[in-house]
Formats: sequence, C-alpha cells, structure tokens
Amino acid sequence: MTTRRWAAGHREGRGSEPPDGERRGVRVAAGHSPPRGGPSRPAPGLRRPPPTLFDVRGEGTESGGSRGERAGARRGGAGSPSPGAPSRAGPRGGGSRAAEQGGRARAGGRRRAGRGGPWSEPNARAAPRDSSREEEISWEAPAEKKAECIQKGKSNQTECFNFIRFLQPYNTSHLYVCGTYAFQPKCTYIDMLTFTLERGEFEDGKGKCPYDPAKGHTGLLVDGELYSATFNNFLGTEPVILRNMGPHHAMKTEYLAFWLNEPHFVGSAYVPESVGSFTGDDDKVYFFFSERAVEYDCYAEQVVARVARVCKGDVGGARTLQRKWTTFLKARLVCSAPDWQLYFNQLQALHTLLDASWHNTTFFGVFRARWGDVDLSAVCEYQLEEIQRVFEGPYKEYHEQAQKWGRYTDPVPSPRPGSCINNWHRRHGYTSSLELPDNTLNFIKKHPLMEEQVDPRWGRPLLVKKDTNFTHLVADRVVGLDGATYTVLFIGTGDGWVLKAVSLGPWVHLIEELQVFDQEPVESLVLSQSKQKLLFAGSRSQLVQLPLADCVKYRSCADCVLARDPYCAWSVNTSRCVAVGGHSGSLLIQHVTVSDTSSICNFRGSKKVRLTPKNITVVAGTDLVLPCRLSSNLAHARWTFGGRDLPAEQPGSFLYDARLQALVVMAAQPRHAGAYHCFSEEQGARLAAEGYLVAVVAGPSVTLEARAPLENLGLVWLAVVALGAVCLVLLLLVLSLRRRLREELEKGAKAAERTLVYPLELPKEPTSPPFRPGPETDEKLWDPVGYYYSDGSLKIVPGHARCQAGGGPPSPPPGIPGQPLPSPTRLHLGGGRNSNANGYVRLQLGGEDRGGLGHPLPELADELRRKLQQRQPLPDSNPEESSV
Repeated sequence: MTTRRWAAGHREGRGSEPPDGERRGVRVAAGHSPPRGGPSRPAPGLRRPPPTLFDVRGEGTESGGSRGERAGARRGGAGSPSPGAPSRAGPRGGGSRAAEQGGRARAGGRRRAGRGGPWSEPNARAAPRDSSREEEISWEAPAEKKAECIQKGKSNQTECFNFIRFLQPYNTSHLYVCGTYAFQPKCTYIDMLTFTLERGEFEDGKGKCPYDPAKGHTGLLVDGELYSATFNNFLGTEPVILRNMGPHHAMKTEYLAFWLNEPHFVGSAYVPESVGSFTGDDDKVYFFFSERAVEYDCYAEQVVARVARVCKGDVGGARTLQRKWTTFLKARLVCSAPDWQLYFNQLQALHTLLDASWHNTTFFGVFRARWGDVDLSAVCEYQLEEIQRVFEGPYKEYHEQAQKWGRYTDPVPSPRPGSCINNWHRRHGYTSSLELPDNTLNFIKKHPLMEEQVDPRWGRPLLVKKDTNFTHLVADRVVGLDGATYTVLFIGTGDGWVLKAVSLGPWVHLIEELQVFDQEPVESLVLSQSKQKLLFAGSRSQLVQLPLADCVKYRSCADCVLARDPYCAWSVNTSRCVAVGGHSGSLLIQHVTVSDTSSICNFRGSKKVRLTPKNITVVAGTDLVLPCRLSSNLAHARWTFGGRDLPAEQPGSFLYDARLQALVVMAAQPRHAGAYHCFSEEQGARLAAEGYLVAVVAGPSVTLEARAPLENLGLVWLAVVALGAVCLVLLLLVLSLRRRLREELEKGAKAAERTLVYPLELPKEPTSPPFRPGPETDEKLWDPVGYYYSDGSLKIVPGHARCQAGGGPPSPPPGIPGQPLPSPTRLHLGGGRNSNANGYVRLQLGGEDRGGLGHPLPELADELRRKLQQRQPLPDSNPEESSV
C-alpha cells in the first residue's frame, strides 16, 4: 500500500505498526442461500456473543485483507476556511453503525460495492477479535424475486439483489436488519448469541427500508419503535418519515411538496429532551436531509439542507391529520462562508455528538459545493439550542396574491401548532395530540416550514477544503491535561484518507491525515466507546481498525507537543510520547492551544534526536539533490552548510525545491564539498531532519567527455553523408509517384468528358396564364377554347413548370384525368420514332438541367418538318388525335 502522508520521523513506505489486535482488516466473502424462518422475540437477559465486527459485501467479489497495517500518516495543520488558499495540511495524493456496551461490540451497516453497482449484496461475516474462527451470515434474494425485479425493468447487475440498508440493535440479544430484497423490502432478526438469521417468514419492509438501493435512507430504533425516513413505493416517488413497530399505530408525513420535496435523507438523531425538563417537554427525533426548495423565487431547482423534527408521543389528530404527524416541523440548515460568498447546500453526512446533558448535544454536518470549477467540502457545527430556537420562531407561508413565500404575520392559533404536549397543554386539558383543535392541526398541515434558518456555530464552517470530497464524519470528546474538554473530529474522504482534527473554538487544527484505503472512498466511520478507544473505517471491500491515540510516531518532545493531539502527551520520565490515559503517574507535558515549544521542551534531561549523516560522493559538474523529509506540513526546511545557515535561494549554486522537499546543488564543484544539515522548523522549534557529508571529485569522465567528439569525428561525417543520401532517394521517389498520380488523374478526366450527354435546351417562353376551368366542363379542369384551334387540332403551348422558392424544379406530378400535363422543361428528340399509321411523334420529356451548350435551332426545325411530312393528314371535321 502506497502512502503520501507520513508520521513524524517515519520512513517512506511505512507507518506506525500498532500492537497485535489494535489494527485489523476484516475479510469478507460471498454468501450462501438465504435462511428461512420467522423471528422469535428473545427474552431479556440473554447473553451476547463475544465482540464481533460485521462487514457487508456483494456476490462474486474478492475477499479483502487488512488495509491498515501499513497506513501512512502525517501531521497536518490548521484548517483554513478560505477556498482559495492552499490547505495548510499540504498536498496529498449508509453508514455502518456500531455500539459497544460493556466491552461488547455490535457493528454493521451497508457498503457501496459489488456487482458494479452502488451497493452490495449483503453477506455478513463476523471476525471475533480474539479468535481465528470465522462466521458468516448470508441473506440473499431468491431467484424468483430477482426474476420479478428484472421483469419490472430493473438491472440484474446493480439493483436486483438484497442490499442491507438498516442494521441496529433491537435489544440486548438481537439485531434488527432490513434489506431491499430485489425491490421487495424485507426485515428480520439476527440472534447475537448464535449469530444466525432468525428463520420463518420475513417481515414486510415497506416504510422501513427503501425499494431502490441508491435512494437515501436513515432510521433508528427507540424503545422498540422504528423511526425511518425512506421512500414508500416502488417508483421512489413517495418520500415519507414514518414510525412503525412498537405499541403505537403507524405514523407518517403527508404526501405534500411543502412537507417533503424530493429529499435525500442523510441522518437521524434521538434526543431525550424530557429528561430534567422543567416544562415537561417530550422526547424528539431529528431528521437531516437535502431537498428541492419550494420557497425561493427562482427558475433553477435549488437544493437546500434541512433539519426536521417530530415528537415521540405524537399519535396524530382525531379528524384532521389522522395517523399523520402533528408535530412535524422543518427548517433550513445553513453552512456558508459569507465573506467568500460560499454556500454549501448539499448535505453529505451527519454525526450527533451526545453529552451527559442533552442540552449540550452537538451536530456536525458534512457539506459539498462547487465554486466555479473547484469542488469544495466543508464541516459545520450546530447546537441543539439553536435548532430549538428556530422551531419556536415564526412560520413561513405561501402568499396566494403575491405568489411567493413569505413570513406568516397573522395570529398563530392556540395551542401552538407543531409543539409537543407539555405541562402547558396538560393544564389546558390537552393530554394527547388527539385532543388538539382542528384550527391548530389545519395550520400545521399548511405551515410545516419555519421562517428562520439554523445558522452554524461561530457563523461559518469549522473547516473548508478544496479538491476534496468529505464522505463521513465522527466526533469524540476527550479531556486534556489542562482539564478542558476538546472535540476531536475524524473525517473520511472519497480517496481513502482519514483526517484527524481538533476543534479549537471557531477553527480546527488538523493533526494528521492517514491513508487507510487505496483510492477507495471511506464509506463509514464508527467510534468504539470501550476502554480501548478505537476507530473503525469501512470501504467498499475492507474494514480497518485504528487506535485513537497513536502517539509512538512522535519521536521528540517538540514533535509530540507540536502535534497538539489531545490523546498524547510527552512523558518526562520515559522521554517518550505516550497516551494520556495510560500514564497517570508520570510527569506529562501537553499543550493543545499553545504550540510554542521553545520554553516547554527546554528542560534539563530532555533528549535530542541525533541523526547519523549520510556520505555522498559526486562528480564535479553534476547536479546534486539532497532530500529533506519534514516532520509536519506546517514545518519549513532550514539548511546549514559547514555550520552556517544557507539562504533560501542562491542563484547559480543552491536552490530549494519545495515540491521535491530537497536542496539542489547545481553543477557541484569542489568548493561545495562539506557537511549539510536539514532542520524542520516549526513554531520556534528546530528539529534535525537529515544530514549529509558531500565529497566532490574530478573523475576521468570529464576528460573522456572532451575527447569523445574528436576521436569519432570520421564516423560522424560518414553517418551524416549516409543520412543525406537516404533523404535524397526518398525525395526522388516522392516526386516520381506524384507525377504518375497526376497523369492518371488527367486520363480519367478526359474519359469522363467523352461520356457526358449534352441535352438541347429550348428558348424560354413566357409562362402561360394561370389555368381556370370553364363552366361547361364536367370536371371543371379543361378549357377547350384555350387548347384547341378552330379546326379542332390540339395546341402545343410552350412553357415551363414553376419552381418552389429556394429549391430546384420539382418532379412532375402524376397525371390527373381531364387535367393538362405540365409543360416540359427540356425536350430530347434522340428517342423519337413512328408509333403507328396515324403519325404520332413521341416526345421524350426530361427534367435534368445541364448547362446550356447553345445548339442551333434549325436542326430541331428540320427534324420536326421531316416527321410532319411522313404523317397522313386527318379530316378537319372529325379529328381523331392531336396534330403537331
């Protein structure tokens, strides 16, 4: 596995090697036929199996091994909100859920993999942490279900499989799992004691899991009730936020565009707001998604991020909103940097960071946007108190007269629409949502959108990074040595990196960037809350386990302190960088907010890292490149030559290449021989990075380089003459071929000229007047006066057919009985012959237009005269045919 970021002091190609069991990849494989059988409700108190990790893969895919064993890392810097500035971390090159309680792990989820599609056919494999025994659960859609899916027009390569979309603990002994089941969603249970799928009839998954594996989905189980945000039909046109299972009847949203308009569901969170509430408030479930906005006056389809909430005790209305949410409210979630006119509207992922008190609940959202032709990703932080304030504010409504959305200014009905049942409602006789008046329910049915928007904490994003696609995020709280609580973020990217950053007020400090997958997106991130805190990162085919505190990579006091990692501190007793939790009896040094190590690490007994210089011998006149690998992306290289500082650039002698991170000695001479040392300088601390002893010699190659042209001069001239002769022969050959080609073309042109047929063209006559049918004719299309002479003979009227504008002459239409034929445009006499005794002359009509050649008309007249003499005259009283 190649890496592009390195831990401080690590050599290229290797990262820190954790102890056995700390970092492990979980293999995955294709499964077997689906088991059958129904779920059995387990009795509480059943023992759970040993800690296991579940991964999901598609059919026919190869097993994956560990990807974290050689993951490279490098300490980064502070995140900058400016999209134009380069990242201070330097250049680089649906989510699984897990819960650990009492040291037992439960993990699972979805993987976008397999079969060329965005998701995978579910095949779960368990890898017990301390056992080599491997277990596997396979739950596939049967062949008949796949055939029905294909008949409905879905793909047999990417869609007609059973994609796991929901997997969460149901109780202490069972997991609840739902899959698309070839566009026929099904749900069932997994017994954690035996690690088997419950046999029997599967439950209907409609409303619990989407039909389409590519549609957004989120859900959670709260006290045996499933809250899900999904699509409720085969076509994916009915978005719904639904509650089913448990003691209450099913509840869902209205199918109205101003409730949900083509949403993409991302995440959900349960907040127990009834605990310690002075107002007797109810618990709430929050949903986060993106959707098409209906409130903006613009022609473009604008997508915005939303947060919506429902109350846990909501049971719908009595007459209005029966079995529909009466507490559904939603508001816009804003993540923007107004100073740079950046607005992030596409919500990618969301993480809920709970606290001992629900009042301190924090939400972290991952957003994406485009700024010109640059892709940007951002992380915004939101406080629960800010969301509550917006939901208690004014409503937004659609003004019919103005035909636009605006603030609702009329009096609000009482009780307040959308609010949960609390002590105020109980004092006024409303103990359930079924008792709410119709005016309150009708109001909330038409006004679920709030006027104000939820702004991020600090008024701007915590982190903005360009040319990077953030995919997932998890957060952890850790207490530093100073007693302060710090929030550490772990952010997955689309190219297989995990960013570790610490939040320091309105900005973040990027601690390190770790590559865990080779150009595979990080599809899921899960934090373990056991004693040994771990981070699980999942991709399409792999699962990697990483320790949160990886302090061994920091080699010196300055390096350890400059990292500003809340999990690590410098031990004065052992002169090592150690994890804070495991060395409580040692004298530790840690400064997360202060990075000046000039006084922190300047104590007696501190060890300095010494490097053995490398011996390098070069030939005079060659360019010498001396690499210097810095300990951090925030550090700068400082070089010394012979104990004296070298300038950043000395024309003609020295040049520092920041891209190569190396000092270039141009055309090395004997005066450039000596000792070179590179130091990594950051925040006043100077760490030795590299050392070189350079020797410059004048080798014999310099003399050979000057003699070589003189000794081989004769051979050079011979080669030049031979090359000139070859070029001359090629030139003559080309001229000969060109001449022969010209002669062939001239012969072909003469032959074509002899075969041309030149027609005779009659002089143009004025066009005949428009035809008007006479009153005596039956068909009203024949005028005998205009087409017969007085003796009964037929007139031949010269003329031309009319052409349509902009085109050539049209082809003559088929003859109509009783209608005169159109006048010919060309007359060819070469085909004239005697047809019978009546002396008919056959005139050949042609419509081709060839260039006029000016043939004389006397030849035409002689031909006509000769034909007329051969004709026998007809009686004038009763002419049988027309005369020419």
